[in-house]
Amino acid sequence: MSNTGTQQRSEYRLIIAALLLIVIFVSPYFILGENAHLRVHDNLDSNLAWYRVLAQSNQILGPVDANIPQIINGELQRGAFGTEFSGIVWLHVLFPPMVAYGLSQFITRLFAFIGMYLLLKKHFLSKKEWSWIRVGVSLAFALTPFWPSGMLSTLGMPLALWALLNIRSGEKSWVNWLTLTLLPFYASIVLGFFFFISAMGLLWIVDCVRGKGWNLRFLWALIYFTLIFMVVEYRLVYSFLFMDEPNSRDEYFHARLSFFSALRLSLKNYVLGHTHVMSVHGLIILPVTLLALNIVFLKKKWKQEKVFLFLHILNAFLSIWYAFWFYKGWVPLTERFHFLNTFNFARYHFLRPMVIYMLFALSLKILWEYKTNWKRASLLFLVAQLAVVVSFNEEIVYKKKPSFQQFFAEKQFEDIKTYIGLPQDDYRVASIGLHPAIAQFNGFYTLDTYNNFYPLSYKHQFREIIAKELDRDKKLRQYFDEWGGRCYLFLDELGKHYMFKKTSKKEIKKMELNMKAFYDMGGRYIFSSLPIKNATKNHLKLEQTFDSPESAWRIYLYRVSVNE
Repeated sequence: MSNTGTQQRSEYRLIIAALLLIVIFVSPYFILGENAHLRVHDNLDSNLAWYRVLAQSNQILGPVDANIPQIINGELQRGAFGTEFSGIVWLHVLFPPMVAYGLSQFITRLFAFIGMYLLLKKHFLSKKEWSWIRVGVSLAFALTPFWPSGMLSTLGMPLALWALLNIRSGEKSWVNWLTLTLLPFYASIVLGFFFFISAMGLLWIVDCVRGKGWNLRFLWALIYFTLIFMVVEYRLVYSFLFMDEPNSRDEYFHARLSFFSALRLSLKNYVLGHTHVMSVHGLIILPVTLLALNIVFLKKKWKQEKVFLFLHILNAFLSIWYAFWFYKGWVPLTERFHFLNTFNFARYHFLRPMVIYMLFALSLKILWEYKTNWKRASLLFLVAQLAVVVSFNEEIVYKKKPSFQQFFAEKQFEDIKTYIGLPQDDYRVASIGLHPAIAQFNGFYTLDTYNNFYPLSYKHQFREIIAKELDRDKKLRQYFDEWGGRCYLFLDELGKHYMFKKTSKKEIKKMELNMKAFYDMGGRYIFSSLPIKNATKNHLKLEQTFDSPESAWRIYLYRVSVNE
């Protein structure tokens, strides 16, 4: 009894230490504030500006067919910014951006830790002697560099799996149902949980086929979880069922890879993962799991380690599925069933962070049991993985990128607004050499944007501005025509580069845009981070150059002069 109590106290101390490490990990957001460095891709260049625009649009609770006037001439629908039932939206309404961002990071990592810990303790590693594996792996999982606006869409999966496996085993605790009720308010069904729930549906079918009965309680839990998501994501449901206007996703084309290219991508994803679900497993976890696999076969313990072997197979399968979703062999099916193009079924690989860290935990257990002298090695592997994920802290990885303050450059853009001297809703702007999210964050009404869901007619109208530039560059043409999420003023000279800081020596010399089309759409000013040497040829007049010590950019303000 005394030994049991000692072990419990030891585990409690480990948990407290892990929680303190999570607090320390997210502390730079609160300590540095707007001087903190954040991920740019699908974060600063989009979502953080969207939250600001939505908060200032007076349309947070607007009707499903409401439009956001500040972006693409009001043709962007409210649904493109997600549901008002999302917790992250209200964080950005109630708090300054960096406080909201830091709180979201803490909430996500806290519940990622809790979920993985409960899952491992209840269903996979219940022995008290494995407490350090449970706590250590859960902490490593919680510190992975998840996609910030995804919230608990992937890192919440262990918590959901814990609740569902409890219900599946007959447990009647209200906590399980509360978990399934609350998770959808801080997660997205299309960014993770559609794939999780459908995978759980397959588990229910397998149970039935294997003679375990219908387990109606488990089935109802899956249905209930789905229904809560449908209520939370009612705008998405409405757009899917009732909106028939063609949108930008209708031209999305994904099936382009050859067989061998898809095979290479499978291997790359298996080892390195994906930017939206980074599990940083290639250096430590992958070798450890393969080592444990070798031990299982040497000891002929495959019957005792069925879950471990299944997770290995599932992990490999998810990478293969992800890569081969882009295999050109899908074309006949995508031509027949349009939704196969518009919905990204490759995202089943979003299950991989959970799978990989469960696999890591079971691997450490196998090494621990293998030989006495391997116990220390397994502990060292865990410490090494913790060191790896800590090194992926945003403040470390992005320290050479612009800080939040330098990126959005609010003082500089306030000077531009003052110089123009007109109400911001009286004119439209677009950006060259920097993301349009910067102008949007600062209240400007933009013709360009980064959104995955906007009217196809607008995409075609905007294309007239950049048609000659797209004709010069096949990759840019494919990028815009076959996706178009970045509705940018693309230039052949710049390619897919959108961040030219004030230290850049590059100049734009061969630009050829249709400024008449730009003007007809309401465009009056261009914000360029580079000097345009042939501005006059493009009916542009340099008005002023703006610089600020707090900004990463030097902004050249050009006024459209097609009628002069």
